[in-house]
Amino acid sequence: MLRLITDFDGPIMDVSERYYRVYQLCLDKTRYADQVVTELSKPEFWQLKRSHTPEKQIALQSGLDAEQAQQFSLLRKQTVHTEPYFEYDTLVPGAEAALTKVQEAGIDLVVMTMRRVRELDYAFNKYNLGRFFPDNRRYCLSNDYVKTRDIEDKPLLMAKALAELPPAADTWMVGDTEADITAAKRHGIKVMGVESGIRDRNQLELYQPDLIVENLSATVDLILS
Repeated sequence: MLRLITDFDGPIMDVSERYYRVYQLCLDKTRYADQVVTELSKPEFWQLKRSHTPEKQIALQSGLDAEQAQQFSLLRKQTVHTEPYFEYDTLVPGAEAALTKVQEAGIDLVVMTMRRVRELDYAFNKYNLGRFFPDNRRYCLSNDYVKTRDIEDKPLLMAKALAELPPAADTWMVGDTEADITAAKRHGIKVMGVESGIRDRNQLELYQPDLIVENLSATVDLILS
């Protein structure tokens, strides 16, 4: 049996609009009443995110001072994973068709994400994605899980999945961050980085995935070939 373990945000969901809306909110709430700030365009902001620019640096580039940048970073952390903003997430073009191809090919499909249960359920219900992932193929964080860092938490989630899933003859992981690559490599699983998410090629290359491809569609095409 061939298995594909996919991250959710990046390969399947485009989170750029959510992150940008939260950036705009945090900038507006942190600036002084008469302060002139420089709101980054969405392409400018997203490129900074994809190159792993720290939140405080993004705040400083937007015209906030050091104290405000600290407040900006904290507010962003408190806001970006709250339900009012999940409505801005959209499907990555071609992702749904790619999942359909995997399912039709009989490949065992698993989702592994740092979303909490309620956050994953929201997107599954909105886009009818549950049909691709039965309950025993969904690995995410509990609603009360206390996060540390994704690069530490995701390998733990991978360990849980590997302990529970039936054996597979071959397994690939696909993801868009250093956490995905680290989780796979730590457990001896081949991994593809995708450029459709929150890290650019330069950032992905730092963690040496087996392959870097454009998106989930390209991943599926490679696996099926």
